[in-house]
Amino acid sequence: MKTSRRDFLKKAGFLSSFAVTLPSLAGANFTTETFNMCNYAAPKIHKVKVAVIGLGMRGPDAVERLSYIEGCEIIALCDKYPERVEKAQKILIDQGLKPAASYVGEDGWKSLLKDESADLVYICTPWDYHAPMSIAAMKAGKHVACEVPIALNIKDCWAVVKTSEVTKKHCMMLENCCYDFFEMLTLNMVRQGLFGELVHAEGAYIHDLLDLNFSKNGYENMWRLRENSKLNGNLYPTHGLGPIAQCLNINRGDKMDHLVSMSSDDFMMEKKAEDLAQNDSFFRQFTGKKYRGNMNTTLIRTAKGKTIMLQHDVTSPRPYSRLHTLSGTKGFAQKYPIENIAFGHHFVKQEELKALYEQYTPELAKYIGERAKEVGGHGGMDFMMDWRLIDCLRNGLPLDQDVYDAASWSCIVPLSGESVANKSKTVSIPDFTNGAWRHNSPVDITLKGGGNTIIRPKINRS
Repeated sequence: MKTSRRDFLKKAGFLSSFAVTLPSLAGANFTTETFNMCNYAAPKIHKVKVAVIGLGMRGPDAVERLSYIEGCEIIALCDKYPERVEKAQKILIDQGLKPAASYVGEDGWKSLLKDESADLVYICTPWDYHAPMSIAAMKAGKHVACEVPIALNIKDCWAVVKTSEVTKKHCMMLENCCYDFFEMLTLNMVRQGLFGELVHAEGAYIHDLLDLNFSKNGYENMWRLRENSKLNGNLYPTHGLGPIAQCLNINRGDKMDHLVSMSSDDFMMEKKAEDLAQNDSFFRQFTGKKYRGNMNTTLIRTAKGKTIMLQHDVTSPRPYSRLHTLSGTKGFAQKYPIENIAFGHHFVKQEELKALYEQYTPELAKYIGERAKEVGGHGGMDFMMDWRLIDCLRNGLPLDQDVYDAASWSCIVPLSGESVANKSKTVSIPDFTNGAWRHNSPVDITLKGGGNTIIRPKINRS
């Protein structure tokens, strides 16, 4: 689809007035002609020049992982604290690479975006920076890879989508759980028809973060704790939702239509704040607040009659779980506490599960999986995600996750909160594809002509 300069300027004008003219977007359905970013292949980039913004918890690991990928050059590092930039520079030097340009300060990222040589901006900042940084980066002519979620409200979800469509720049949310080994196995099994037609799926983010959220040495300025008092709903849906959404062909043959959401009361966070405040006045600022409920359960129905259950609990003392569950007309799969597959009343035996792995592990995981485990990042899935992203950009291939996935998976945050606040009323989920979900092709995680991106040897720094 060709876009004339006049059409581009019209769309750009529409985008610039976005926040003013569209105050309520939850049920919006845009009819303005748009460029479909699903399965979009951007021009090849021989060497992907990357700028990393945010070097707190996630950023340094991303710098290290990217430093192992040939055809990827980290040219800029940014954080508001200069000591963090210096530590990230050491990662590059230890890998035998040249230092990147340094940007520091609250607005350092804005100066970074003026560097025209950057091809990709990799964002690892607190949640509320994700949408404005992603939008600004695309407007500056950069592709974007951003940590989850992409946005915290519906207006920003739409703004990210429209910016990507107008600029024709990728905006991939870094949902690493789509690249975990069992999730990729079951996605390929779904594609091969082993589970029949999927009827129901479940995902979750259950992770005891209570002490970390209240730690002064955890999230900078306690930002994640503060988020837990802003909205009562599912604050972090995409780890559980992303992999099952790909299996259900969400935005590519089906779409999420509406949801209902319910939260328990908070039985732990307010008490934790009060207990800490008795001995440390610093924590008085976190008392007297109404925190989100400890457990949130959200139910979603798709346009084609499939159902999804999502759960969120980062407070209760229980084992970690993302509850990757698929239920079809011919089979069943579930992960956590262990990986199980069934085609009837009983789970397959371990030797049968091993045989399924050997037969149905996607080409991507077979090609890069063992090296990904060596480099690391949540068992290798982080590196597999990064390698795949760079390899697609270098070979001019569509990305596995597009801006519609980023928006639709992230919009569960505000919409679940809206439902909880109104006695679990039904809330419609926007169609960010503007109807294109009916003919968009499903995700196909294979090499597809790529796979020529080399991994540098891992250097022993001990």
